Amino acid sequence: MSDLISNAASGLGGILKSLGEILLGLIGLAILAEVAFGAGAIPGMNVASNLVGLLNQVAGGQGLIGLVALLILLGILRK
Repeated sequence: MSDLISNAASGLGGILKSLGEILLGLIGLAILAEVAFGAGAIPGMNVASNLVGLLNQVAGGQGLIGLVALLILLGILRK
């Protein structure tokens, strides 16, 4: 019974990890599209300004510190 639970947990963990990698790839693609084609590249979304806003909220208005904090968080999540 414990093998069944551990197999289910590892399968679910693999699915969540794959989903996270897909979402991070889509965010990168959206940022690249906005840089290449301008802010209206994706209708209804402004990914670059939302990312800058998130970094400003994390660091209290200091963008570089927010970027470093976000990179540290991503490093922790990838382990």
